[in-house]
Amino acid sequence: MRISRRAVATAAVLATVLPLSACGGGSGPGSADASGKVEGKITFQTWNLQANFKDYFDGVIADFEKKYPGTDVKWVDRPGEGYADKISADAAGGTLPDVVNVSPDLVAPLAKAGIALDLDKAAPQYRKEYLDGAWKAHQIPGTEGTYAFPWYLNTGPMFYNKSLLKDAGLDPEKPPTTYDQVFADGLKLAGKSNGKVATLANVPTIEDFGRYGGQLMNKEGTGFAFNDAKGVELLTHYKELYEAKALDAQALTATPESSGHKFLTGSVAMNPGSALDLANFKKQAPSLYKNIGITDQVSSTGKANMYVMGIMVNAQTKQTPAAVAFAHYMTDATRQMDFAKQVAIFPSTAGSLDDPYFTKEDGTDETRVRVAAAKSLKTAVNYTPVLFSEQMKTELRNQIAKALQGKQSPKEALDNAVKACDRLLQQS
Repeated sequence: MRISRRAVATAAVLATVLPLSACGGGSGPGSADASGKVEGKITFQTWNLQANFKDYFDGVIADFEKKYPGTDVKWVDRPGEGYADKISADAAGGTLPDVVNVSPDLVAPLAKAGIALDLDKAAPQYRKEYLDGAWKAHQIPGTEGTYAFPWYLNTGPMFYNKSLLKDAGLDPEKPPTTYDQVFADGLKLAGKSNGKVATLANVPTIEDFGRYGGQLMNKEGTGFAFNDAKGVELLTHYKELYEAKALDAQALTATPESSGHKFLTGSVAMNPGSALDLANFKKQAPSLYKNIGITDQVSSTGKANMYVMGIMVNAQTKQTPAAVAFAHYMTDATRQMDFAKQVAIFPSTAGSLDDPYFTKEDGTDETRVRVAAAKSLKTAVNYTPVLFSEQMKTELRNQIAKALQGKQSPKEALDNAVKACDRLLQQS
C-alpha cells in the first residue's frame, strides 16, 4: 500500500471491537520468547501489495524458507478498502495471521489489547538495525514496548516557485525552511502581489503542530496537548496569513489535488510533493518546471515528518520464533533496499539511506526528489500520534477553520479541538 494512504476505517473502529481481555503478549498459545528454533507454518498478511509486487514477495518467502528449512510461509494479501475492519474482525475472532502489515494507528489498539507482540521484550537485539525515529513509530504513549518492526518509510520535500520568490524580493536560492521564515516571507509575497500569490494552500495539520515544536500528547498518553502555547502561537500565525491572503482563500476546503493545482497555476508559492508531481509539472507547466526549487519540509524542530509502515507479530502465534524471524527478515536492510528500488519508498534500516542510490543525483527528476527526501528521513520522526484517528483530524480541521474565519480565537479553537479529541480517545 502507498504509505500516504490511510485505511478507510480508523483505529477507533479496532479499539471498539477488540476485547480488552484478549490474550496478552507472552501468554496463551504463543510465547514472547523468540529464541527457539525457527520452524513451522506461519501466515503473512500484507495490505494491497500483491497486484504489483507478487514476484518480489514470492522471492523473499522462497529465500526465507531456504534459509530456515522446516518453515512454511503462507502469504495472503488484503485490499486497502476495509483493511482495518478485516484486522479488527480477525483479531476479535482469534484468526489474525501470525505476521501482519500494519501502520502505527492500526497497531495501537492491537497493542492495548495484548495482541501485538512487544519486540522490546521478544527481540530487543534488532532495535539497533533501524533508524531510531522509525523504531519509535510503533510505540504507544502510556505503554511500554514497541509493537511492530519498522518497514518502509516515506516523506516528501517541499517544492517552491523560484520566480515568485524573486518577484517578491526574496532570495530564490534560500527558501524559507522554518515556520517563522514562512510566516515572514509569506506576508511579503502577499504584499508584493497585492494578495494574488499565497505562500501555502493548506491549513495546519497535527504534523504541523509537531514540526513547530509543540507538545501533541501528555506523557501518559491519556490526553492531547496541542493547545499549548506553541500550538496557539502557530495557529495565530496562520490566522495572520489567512487575513493577509498569504494563505490561500480556499485552504479551508483544500485537498492535496486542489492545492497541487494552485501551485501548478502559480497562485501558490510552496507546496509539498513527490517525483510524480515533477513529471506532471514538466508536462503541463514547463515554465513552472524551469523555476522549481526543492527544499526540506518546513520545520522548526530541524526534523521532518515521516510516514511509517510496519510489520507486526501476533502475540498469540503458536510459532513465535518463526514469526519474529520472518518479520525481521522481511524488514532487514537487504530486503528493504531491494523493495525501495522497485517502488518510491525508503528503507527504515540504519545506514541504508547512505547508499549511493539515495545520495547521488543523475540529473533526473526522480533522483532529485529521492535524494532530498532520503536526506531528511535520517532524522525524521512520525509526528502524528498513533492514537490520533481520522475523526480527530476532522475535529481539529473544523476548529481551525472557525479560528481562521474569526468565529473564535486560536486558543478557543484548540481548546475545543483537544476536548473533542480527548472525548474520542476515551470512547476508544
